[in-house]
Amino acid sequence: MGASTTRQASPASEAWALMFELMHVSKQRFMAIASEFDLSPPQVMALRHLDTAEPKPMSELALALRCDNSNVTGIVDRLEDRGLVERRAAAHDRRVKMLTITERGAEVRARLGARLDEPPEPLARLSLEDQRTLRDVMRRALGRD
Repeated sequence: MGASTTRQASPASEAWALMFELMHVSKQRFMAIASEFDLSPPQVMALRHLDTAEPKPMSELALALRCDNSNVTGIVDRLEDRGLVERRAAAHDRRVKMLTITERGAEVRARLGARLDEPPEPLARLSLEDQRTLRDVMRRALGRD
């Protein structure tokens, strides 16, 4: 009998697979929250990336969302139609469109953020000690320690 060819996954590979599984479960939750606010996932991400204190060029939003400028135009059109954001010409260059969140948009963004920041059930049920440990490990993994 020969040696088994099945290799044991590294701890990092196993951790990544578990994170991937958690993200998959969380995607359904994200979609449900987006639906609660009658927003598409790209609209949710756009609102999350916009700063209520400082206007942002549409091109910068496109980079943050990792999509083409033309796709951001459609996302912003729908947010603007709902009165959540406004487009204005930049003072330094009228061709550059700056995005600002309206008062209504800021309220929606705050409520949306509160819902999205609630941990999913698999994390919430961990002990406080485990939650802190996970947080600290994730901070180190992302270079935020």
